[in-house]
Amino acid sequence: MLDDVAIAISTGAAGNMVAYMFSGQIDALRDQVAKMFRHGTEQERSTALRALEEHAVGVGQQAVSGADLTRQWSNTLLSYLNTHPEARADIESFASSPVVTRSTIIGSLNHYGSGPQIAGNYHGNITFNNQE
Repeated sequence: MLDDVAIAISTGAAGNMVAYMFSGQIDALRDQVAKMFRHGTEQERSTALRALEEHAVGVGQQAVSGADLTRQWSNTLLSYLNTHPEARADIESFASSPVVTRSTIIGSLNHYGSGPQIAGNYHGNITFNNQE
């Protein structure tokens, strides 16, 4: 029988991992994954980091859903916790830490060519489509 607390911890950590991925904080997440998987073998760490990179690419390409990623990482972390119970403190710490989303501040924006012009302060979302 699985420990309900271990399930909650792994699910919370998986949710934070997905939030980091969707907010573009893959470097910070990579450090956290390395910390959580430090009690495992080199193969386990390598597999986790490789999966992280693949999932980050999938998020960037909008090829994977947050729910699917949360489920996959929750299962991975729960399995890892069952094998390495000494990792519980690291995973629990990450699960309970707030996800800080970062914002990009552009100090100067110059626009040349055709398209909409933005003058003055702009509040809201802007989508940039790179069409090559």
